[in-house]
Amino acid sequence: MQIRNDMKYEQIDKQLFITNRAKLAAAMEPKSLAIFNSNDIYPTSADGALPFKQHSDIFYLSGVDQEESILIVFPDCHDPANREILFLKETNETIALWEGEKLTKDAAFETAGIKTVYWLDMFETILKKLMSEAEHVYLNTNEHWRANTEVETREARFIKKLKTEYPAHSYKRSTPIMHRIRSIKEQQELDLMQHACNLTEKGVRRILQFIKPGVWEHEIEAELYHEFIKNRANGFAYQPIIGSGASACVLHYIENNKECKDGDLILMDFGAEYANYDSDLTRTFPVNGRFTDRQRAIYNAVLRVKNESNAILQPGITLAEYHKEVGKLMTSELIDLKLISETDVKNENPDWPAYKKYFPHGTSHYIGLDTHDVGSWTEPIEENMVFTIEPGIYIPEERIGIRLEDNYVIRSGGNFNMMANIPIEADEIETLMNA
Repeated sequence: MQIRNDMKYEQIDKQLFITNRAKLAAAMEPKSLAIFNSNDIYPTSADGALPFKQHSDIFYLSGVDQEESILIVFPDCHDPANREILFLKETNETIALWEGEKLTKDAAFETAGIKTVYWLDMFETILKKLMSEAEHVYLNTNEHWRANTEVETREARFIKKLKTEYPAHSYKRSTPIMHRIRSIKEQQELDLMQHACNLTEKGVRRILQFIKPGVWEHEIEAELYHEFIKNRANGFAYQPIIGSGASACVLHYIENNKECKDGDLILMDFGAEYANYDSDLTRTFPVNGRFTDRQRAIYNAVLRVKNESNAILQPGITLAEYHKEVGKLMTSELIDLKLISETDVKNENPDWPAYKKYFPHGTSHYIGLDTHDVGSWTEPIEENMVFTIEPGIYIPEERIGIRLEDNYVIRSGGNFNMMANIPIEADEIETLMNA
């Protein structure tokens, strides 16, 4: 494959994006167009800005990975040339000098498979023509159930402006369609995710012998980041959690600023991002390379729940049903560990079962272009969806926090673990840490 000179990753075959747009078009109502905007570049202070991160939906549909981009999909447009249109920031020598080369119209076709490409200064003119023909407009909003929508996005600003200028059109939500089609992965997507998982494995193997008493959490983070960037990942898929000792019991610990102490465990939740596709792994290692008997017993309990959860997470089950069954597995393990009793279970609050004291979070979530990817939480699970499986037990009074997590492709004949080659058995971890 050819290398885009403005990207670390290898160029993705445009057929993926052609296929994705066809899935969107097939789900739209007649006489409808759909509009998708890129993300903003978010300012910090003075003339600073955060690194650009493309909106997952426009990337999924076009592969365009730069700011100030707009995609229109209008399957019923009278003019076939306007059924798919990209609007891009115009590139020139000055932009190339100061910011780096942007997509040309030819490069946009090679990236997205879209023949009709305009510069952004033509957007209002072309949109007016299309809106005169369309009856319905699909607008793209962030409806992820965990989304923080306090910051007004480029998409949100555009929606307000469009509704003001075209108040008589019928507006619809693209979110239900996007959540549906994005949740079932194409093989090209699975290949990209597998590559991200393979880079994550490289990171794990790099730190196995690096971790020892006296090492700082941020030093481990630096080792991982070095390995990812060296292998042309975008970097971390999300803010990494490198928590030793009591910090392993803090579910979203991201300070990563403690010294790793002899006798403690270190919980590490991280993953590489490659071509905007994420991986999400958790491993828990003994800082000194040896589990105590108590640590090993809890570790193996978590591992059993993870393995048995994989057998439950099958096509046809809903996530609510699945999590209820996983709760039963964890309840049994916690009773065996004498962390809860049969009486605790008998008297438990159904809305917050007894096991939640030591395992307060969910076991699985979608993963793909977003770490907590989009998809239905009420409809039955289908093949080629991808989920994490990540049970944990957290005992602050014992300074023990253990979570184990891999990424699985759902298959009717048995799920495929994309992280199967990453060490997870306690004996193997000890062997590799002491090699």
